[in-house]
Amino acid sequence: MNMAQLFFRYGAMNSGKTIDIIKVAHNYEEQGKPVIIMTSAKDTREKPGTITSRIGLSRSAYPIYDQTDVLKVVKKVNPNAHCILVDEAQFLNKKQIIEFAKVVDGLNIPVMTFGLKNDFQNNLFEGSKYLLLYADKIEEMKTICWFCDRKAIMNLRFHDHKPVYEGEQIQVGGNESYYPVCRRHYFNPPHDLIGK
Repeated sequence: MNMAQLFFRYGAMNSGKTIDIIKVAHNYEEQGKPVIIMTSAKDTREKPGTITSRIGLSRSAYPIYDQTDVLKVVKKVNPNAHCILVDEAQFLNKKQIIEFAKVVDGLNIPVMTFGLKNDFQNNLFEGSKYLLLYADKIEEMKTICWFCDRKAIMNLRFHDHKPVYEGEQIQVGGNESYYPVCRRHYFNPPHDLIGK
């Protein structure tokens, strides 16, 4: 019997995380293998329980709130699922990451989590921190800097066309609030291009 694994696929914004979830789910379902899609309820850009990619594809998902026991949800929804796919995993808490590890180890269901590694101040999100500690496989999803051709490894928050380096860790947004950037442009963004 193949042993399931806990995966963490991380990348800066615009690296294709959500579209990857939709693609993987489609591939499983096309073969008649059911999946469970889950996402953090903290992503309020859509109604809770919806994942939407920047190119417009969307899927319904089970919302994960701070108090959600994800192991119980999986057991209730389908303990024989072939895969669990989790979007916005950076917003999960330590307890939920451990519960997903129990899904893998106890139910032998692979769990593929997708999310940001670091916030706009370059601190780890709680979910990302514990996925880096507990995941069997960690993979970076690459995208390019908004301002040059280097690899984007950070997320630059901006407001009124100015970079923002202080504030609450969680401020949900897309291209209207964040740019994926390389390290050089994180510390020295071209001010004339912000917000254009």
